[in-house]
Amino acid sequence: MELFGRNRAELESFCKQLGHSSFRSKQIADWLYKRGARDFSEMTNLPGALREELAESSSITRAEIVKQSKSPDGTVKYLLKLGDGETVETVLLPYPDRVSVCVSSQIGCSAGCTFCATAESGLVRNLTAGEIVDQVLTLQEHSGKRVTHVVFMGMGEPLMNMPNVLKAIHLLNEEVGIAMRRLTISTVGITPAIGKLAEMDLQLTLAISLHAPDDALRQKLIPLASKFPLRDLIQACRNYADRTKRRITFEYLLIAGTNDSPTQAVKLAKLLKGILCHVNLIPYNEVHGKPYARPSRKVVAAFKEVLEREGVEVTQRMERGHSISGACGQLRRSERLA
Repeated sequence: MELFGRNRAELESFCKQLGHSSFRSKQIADWLYKRGARDFSEMTNLPGALREELAESSSITRAEIVKQSKSPDGTVKYLLKLGDGETVETVLLPYPDRVSVCVSSQIGCSAGCTFCATAESGLVRNLTAGEIVDQVLTLQEHSGKRVTHVVFMGMGEPLMNMPNVLKAIHLLNEEVGIAMRRLTISTVGITPAIGKLAEMDLQLTLAISLHAPDDALRQKLIPLASKFPLRDLIQACRNYADRTKRRITFEYLLIAGTNDSPTQAVKLAKLLKGILCHVNLIPYNEVHGKPYARPSRKVVAAFKEVLEREGVEVTQRMERGHSISGACGQLRRSERLA
């Protein structure tokens, strides 16, 4: 039985099956998620006989670092090898006031975003809750920096792997000790799943990868969006914000000559009117082989100015990892092609 990724209730049940007191589950959970144990021999406050029993009946499967690429700004992108040999990307983002980790939720992705390197491999499989949490602990262990924030913005569509993502979120919050408000799920907009999240009323941050102010362009950029029209998505977001009282982030990837005109900025402002939200502008990180380019600073500034004039709260994402091909999927692709 694989123990890494099990929650406290599951660990308690497992301990009882072995004939041990339930308090042993807390000790095991602490070793797994607070101390990042990779082997049962490290669990020195457990009786030797129990450690041997655990080694015979269960396992701890952790990722291995295959490759890393570091940017002058301190951003480090990691390629991690999982237990089955598949690889996944994770990014460490150190800031003066916090340390964030951008995790992947799937190997590959089914959204098919035409601007994204991850889309080229299609969906391989979902990551387990343990494999998601492991990304955080592996980067924390390797960097020596305490992770304070986690964003689900790496490879994959988190809400297409909702059970494992939610389990990982609870493990990160309850076992690793990261506040729920410091966890962010980014989605291309799986409308039914957003409704379910609203009912759960979790104190996390919801980010919507919007990237276009109309259905025609959005579906060109994000083929999966054809299943979730903007009208329904915006209504789901409005309901989410009204119910949770949590501000939604709308991520808008600015692509030169595609979605960056002042007219499109006005359409975006009208689309989001009345929703508790803010827009995060992201100048495109160019991907080799993709027919898209990064807009000029002047164009980005003009787009931002229009949104502000229209009364939209807007920020521009701090540039991180651009020199190391920071967009998700690029490191994994380069390794596979090598």
